[in-house]
Amino acid sequence: MKLLRVGTAGAERPALLDTEGTLRDLSGVVADIDGALLADGAALGRVRSAAEAGELPALDPAGLRVGPPLARIGKVVCIGLNYHDHARETGAEAPAEPVIFFKAADTVVGPNDTVLVPRGSVKTDWEVELAVVIGRTARYLESGEEALAHVAGYAVAHDVSEREFQIERGGTWDKGKNCETFNPLGPWLVTADEVPDPQALSLKLWVNGELKQDGTTAEQIFPVAEVVRYVSQFMTLYPGDVINTGTPAGVALGQPEPKPFLRAGDVVELEIAGLGRQRQELKNA
Repeated sequence: MKLLRVGTAGAERPALLDTEGTLRDLSGVVADIDGALLADGAALGRVRSAAEAGELPALDPAGLRVGPPLARIGKVVCIGLNYHDHARETGAEAPAEPVIFFKAADTVVGPNDTVLVPRGSVKTDWEVELAVVIGRTARYLESGEEALAHVAGYAVAHDVSEREFQIERGGTWDKGKNCETFNPLGPWLVTADEVPDPQALSLKLWVNGELKQDGTTAEQIFPVAEVVRYVSQFMTLYPGDVINTGTPAGVALGQPEPKPFLRAGDVVELEIAGLGRQRQELKNA
């Protein structure tokens, strides 16, 4: 299923994109799309049955904002330097273990919402990423197979980053990762049954119409199953938590001088095969 949330920010309602591409209203079946729903097999079954029976009313998408596909996110766990080609382009050695950092849940915005260039920023960068959404509480998972059984679905994430704040201002990476609007998510939460192999997805990103990133999850140093298993050794993952699994080559940081960092007025578009497309215009904070 392709689950999403539509409406004005803070007042989104649950919806579903059916197999014919028609937007359907889910508000008569479930209250919202969140961790509680993802952990409730019976509720998900009702959604699936209603969709298959053609019982869901159609919504007119014209002028309708698409919000983040998941409400009340607990935490956003991010994996750094997780693509062989991205590590090479930045001159970094491939890590021996996954690099973990966090984004605050309040950085998450809709897939087409405005992204704000932070005040004083000169190195705002783009990163298309596969987001993994957790559907079952995960603690000390023992295998990749067990890890994938705890995944509810997948989504497109834009891990916007400010490289000066991240690298040159001391401390951890978090300064360059937690500016407002720095995690567009969606348009859809695609349930795991529609993604048989998360290591066979193409990722693309354009800036002002120019293709910048053109990668595949096959290049991940630590595949999705290992990322989920590994993270569960250090923290409990709950339904509705999100893991951003890293970005392929092609970011501004890895390009020759002068590096083409983002500015107000730029337009970024990104997509992952089968998971949908995003578009953001940048403005000054």
